[in-house]
Amino acid sequence: MTAERLDWLADAPPEYRERLAQHLSPQECNEFAYHWGIWARDAQLPPPGDWRVWLVMAGRGFGKTRCGAEWVRMIAESDPAALIALVATSLAEARAVMVEGESGLLSCSPPDRMPVFEPSLRRVRYPNGAQILLYSAAEPESLRGPQHSHAWCDEIGKWPMSHDRATRCWDNMLMGLRLGSDQRVMVTTTPRSVPMLHRLLDGEASGQTVVTRGRTQDNAANLPAQFLTAMESEFAGSLLARQELDGEMVGDIDGALWSRSLIERCRDAGREPCDYTRVVVAVDPPASARGDACGIVVAALGSDGLARVLADCSVEQASPERWAQAVAVAANEWSADRVIAEANQGGAMVESVLRAAQQSLPVKLVHARRGKVARAEPVAALYEAGKVRHSGMFPQLEDQLCGLMPGGAYEGPGRSPDRADALVWALTELMLGRSGAPRVLQV
Repeated sequence: MTAERLDWLADAPPEYRERLAQHLSPQECNEFAYHWGIWARDAQLPPPGDWRVWLVMAGRGFGKTRCGAEWVRMIAESDPAALIALVATSLAEARAVMVEGESGLLSCSPPDRMPVFEPSLRRVRYPNGAQILLYSAAEPESLRGPQHSHAWCDEIGKWPMSHDRATRCWDNMLMGLRLGSDQRVMVTTTPRSVPMLHRLLDGEASGQTVVTRGRTQDNAANLPAQFLTAMESEFAGSLLARQELDGEMVGDIDGALWSRSLIERCRDAGREPCDYTRVVVAVDPPASARGDACGIVVAALGSDGLARVLADCSVEQASPERWAQAVAVAANEWSADRVIAEANQGGAMVESVLRAAQQSLPVKLVHARRGKVARAEPVAALYEAGKVRHSGMFPQLEDQLCGLMPGGAYEGPGRSPDRADALVWALTELMLGRSGAPRVLQV
């Protein structure tokens, strides 16, 4: 079976397709349901031409995973000698999303040609002999040596970047792509401004990479209306929506203190957590309940001397009682030994509101003598020095960091970098304060 577009059937009136279905045998009806060429949108079908890499870069819910799984199934069912690599951020994601997920290989395969998944061997076997092997981008050396005819790489935008793992994984995979006569790679990802994805996009001009772009809204017919409404009301007009929903590559601002590639290098993905010697919750209180967000960021100092950003618990348009309660919840959940609160917007009021939420909160008020960006510059230097890790993804916080400019300007989303300011207070307390700053002893 191929994924050819059956335009005459796809464009036929519903009543015609119903009459056709009535004349099909049970076996033909079963096959009809699994014929991807009938149900796929044009953007989900392989592009024509002699391309080497097909990059599907689109918003969440576009149907990228189904698109990748169907492409792999088409290759496996048409070529018994196919040996296909599936590469994800981790083996757990390769299994949960690419193989066993609701849009994965097993879900889109017809019962009479269902492949066998062997988790212990990280292998999927098709009845005709084609095989699929699973790999983790966090282990690039596992791709050094094995040979493949094709590959499907998922969410390459979030592959681990520390120690150039993403690049090494991609290079090792390409050098092993030497079986068969028509080696090709499919990449499915939400766009993120990282070097690996820019490298793939650079191949578009030469024709080596064919790019399919798409939005969440393109698949509206197959997504819950409540989900689409919620995404629109929550994120409309934001940088996060442009990236995660519209599938747009949001680049760096020239001269900003943080770049997205810098943050990716500081991502603490795939590592075992270390012991924390200190945990703080930093708060940037809003001037009013109808104004800016209340920035609430949790960070810790590890026994290895590195600071880690653990959580962004910020709340939007919250009353003093609500944001103070959010601070108390974060402090209790993370067992914080200090709550750092900026006191420029009424110090006594800030402390009293926090005490009202929880009397025992270990509050420390700090006063800003310089602007937000000036305070951020030494913290950005900590990132450059490799002293900070992000233990997770914090899109809104990271968008604000990438909008902070030297000299005092802010060019990021929203009116004020409240989340970023809370992060700066937290890391200043942990790494640049009297207790955390390194000192040279005079002897």
